[in-house]
Amino acid sequence: MKDKPVERPGYHHGSLPEALTAAALELLDEEGVERVTVREVARRAGVSPGAPFRHFADRQALLTAVADRILADYERWQLAEVTAAQGPAMRAFGLGFVRYAIRHPRRFELIRSRVFTPSQPSELRGRLAGIEEAFTGMIVADQESGKLRPGDPVLIGLAGQALVYGLSQMIVDGYLPADRAEELAERVLDTFGLGVANLP
Repeated sequence: MKDKPVERPGYHHGSLPEALTAAALELLDEEGVERVTVREVARRAGVSPGAPFRHFADRQALLTAVADRILADYERWQLAEVTAAQGPAMRAFGLGFVRYAIRHPRRFELIRSRVFTPSQPSELRGRLAGIEEAFTGMIVADQESGKLRPGDPVLIGLAGQALVYGLSQMIVDGYLPADRAEELAERVLDTFGLGVANLP
């Protein structure tokens, strides 16, 4: 008879959800969303198969928690991309989106299934609203500094989002060659940028 998994030290008193989410993210990165099961996540976290259900109602709730963790990581990634970039923040943000998808294709697939849908999980709406507000703020700041021409920042943001989402999906699907994906993304974004840039 197999020994029962023993909860690892430090997983009590509220830290087990974080440990389970970390194990699920690790499994997602390694094997993809279809292989993320509550049982396997529990095994990796060193807890009994029923332990996760004290914190997550079902597999979908666990995946939503993973998506929230990915979005938090994505926010940090985008801040670093925009801070380090030269030129319009909008371009840096768009290129950051594509680069993140290239480096984390399985995370992109999970986020696609949770964010780009008719109904987003309520647990993600606050963080998504914050990301959208920050993106719109970057466009407005670029317009005010003269880097972008005037126009509805929400519409410009939607156009940019559609472009980088489509590019990312084409890369993840293998339609665009992986070894040239980032270079192609930069060239496409620069082509798009000529349409909204405030040229002297």
